[in-house]
Amino acid sequence: MELAYYSDYAVRLVNTEEPARNKDSLTSVEAVRELFGAASQMARRATDADVTRFRSVRARLRGVFTAADEGDHTGAVDLLNSLLLEFPVSPQISGHDHLDEEGRPRWHMHLADHPSNATAGYAAIAAMGLAFHLTEFGADRLGLCQAAPCRNAYLDTSTNRSRRYCSDRCATRANVAAYRARKRLEAEAERTGLTAESSQEATAPGDR
Repeated sequence: MELAYYSDYAVRLVNTEEPARNKDSLTSVEAVRELFGAASQMARRATDADVTRFRSVRARLRGVFTAADEGDHTGAVDLLNSLLLEFPVSPQISGHDHLDEEGRPRWHMHLADHPSNATAGYAAIAAMGLAFHLTEFGADRLGLCQAAPCRNAYLDTSTNRSRRYCSDRCATRANVAAYRARKRLEAEAERTGLTAESSQEATAPGDR
């Protein structure tokens, strides 16, 4: 099972919105289709009605990431389980596109397209992929970017569970902001120290 691939469905959908910046790129059926990729059968079934439905699923998936990020792992699992119950998957064995050195199929599990509508299909795959990631690596591997105001979702695949940002860009921005804040504090401390020293000299008794 291509766990990273399927779990990325959830990340891509959640990150179509940046609540703190009041930005939302999920505004048309074309935006919905882009989430699937050009070759997906489900993308071709998407209609204008899926825009609203996708936004609803997006809010629930963000809830999973938010709960996990806040340390409420049981809450994250409960929210994810509700999605899995509502949007069941249809697993199939596939291998026709992956051949070994002798031309034989490399059999693997594949999540088949849901037969009803585009939202149900996408939600089923996103929820199942996220569920596999959570059970394989832990709920603490689901996070939201700490570089305010970003808050994009990410999957932590680091060896030491140290990821805190959704991208190198956000990590750099956060480090620069922290460096500047530290320098301001140092400058303020130095200024305050000099002011206190000057005050002591002004009030000290003379040598006469």
